[in-house]
Amino acid sequence: MKKTLLLISVLAFSATAMAKLPPPSDEAKAKAAEAAAKKAHVNNMAAYQLCKSREKTAAHYYKTKGKGKPATKDATPACTDPGPYKPPAPAVATPAQPAQTKPAGKG
Repeated sequence: MKKTLLLISVLAFSATAMAKLPPPSDEAKAKAAEAAAKKAHVNNMAAYQLCKSREKTAAHYYKTKGKGKPATKDATPACTDPGPYKPPAPAVATPAQPAQTKPAGKG
């Protein structure tokens, strides 16, 4: 019972603390975007390496066992190399344009 009450109180306090956090700065947003791009590239490289290892394993199997027919090239998608990691270009911030007002004239 004590553990449950402690857990509920901790969750309530953590929820209120999270609600008061300030919005992330532009630098934090840029770092998060770069981290997401790097993670996506790592995932693409892992998928490429997995694809190549599957092709190698299948080729070895058909070479040694000779059972069945290998899949046609149309049945499986080709492995595409994502290439080296290129960080995303930083977004160029445009300065705010001052509001143009009409001169007070005769009417």
